[in-house]
Amino acid sequence: MNAIEKKFLEQIRIRHLVEEGDRVLVAVSGGPDSMAMLSLFCAVQPVLHCELAVAHCNFQLRGTESNTDEVFVRDHCQLQGLECFVVQFDTLGYAREWKKSIEETARILRYSFFEKVMEEKGFTKMATGHHVNDNAETVLFNLFRGVSLPGLKGIRARHGKIIRPMLLFHKADITAYLKEQGVASRTDTSNFVNDYDRNFIRNRVIPLIEERFPYKLMPSLRRLSEQAGELEEFLELYFENLLEREPGLSLTDGKLEVRALQRLMIFEQKEVFKRALQDVDAPVDSQTLQKLVDLLYTQPGKMIMVGGQLRVIWKQGALCFMRATP
Repeated sequence: MNAIEKKFLEQIRIRHLVEEGDRVLVAVSGGPDSMAMLSLFCAVQPVLHCELAVAHCNFQLRGTESNTDEVFVRDHCQLQGLECFVVQFDTLGYAREWKKSIEETARILRYSFFEKVMEEKGFTKMATGHHVNDNAETVLFNLFRGVSLPGLKGIRARHGKIIRPMLLFHKADITAYLKEQGVASRTDTSNFVNDYDRNFIRNRVIPLIEERFPYKLMPSLRRLSEQAGELEEFLELYFENLLEREPGLSLTDGKLEVRALQRLMIFEQKEVFKRALQDVDAPVDSQTLQKLVDLLYTQPGKMIMVGGQLRVIWKQGALCFMRATP
């Protein structure tokens, strides 16, 4: 077992990502990151005593290239003796139907497929190949979108049954490992097109920052991500206790009590509003949260609109969350 395989095994054990007897479904696109992860899993499988299988999504966004990726993954799994689950999506059609970006649509389709295979086939873990550079992109992407402090947590090593054992590996480590092991991989040419926000961050923003501040960006963003994740864990526990302790702060019959809200600090008010909006499947952003806070300091009868579909009205001592009628 070489150095990078030992590091991979060490991270899995330290973070308790895979236990003996786990059935792990490995997400493989055919690109360098997922091919490296699959190779690493195959190398440490005898030590972990786990079962492996592969899941591949063909989003049909790159014509022949997408289909060739699918064939490549299928052939590789056959050579390795691994079961391979494949699905094809009309991603553009779903994006138009759902009125979402292609990136968001692909993400929803991908994880829905993973969940379906896990449930039907009895897999206990789902592994994705996100690494240090991916986490940096996610933190910056969320920062530019204007998320709250906990939203800067980036990618977690574990989220439910989803595990990301590559999070401490850099892109350079992955490239070197594939070359050393002679493992082939596919190149997604769409990654070099800067039309997508994440590609622009990856190809333009990060290299420019690293040129000016060498070896500073990735460690700094990783620390920020870890601290934001720790903050989120603390806040979840704090607000769980607060909502249980203080009546009127949980959305009941579509209402939050104004006096109970006014006793809170502004940060607490925004966090309560965020949870209320999530409960009614309404969009959450910093501007909306500030508008709700401002509403508390107006007077009864005032109203704001949220996302064009939700009305929040101050009446009878409460903020009432009501769906707007067409």
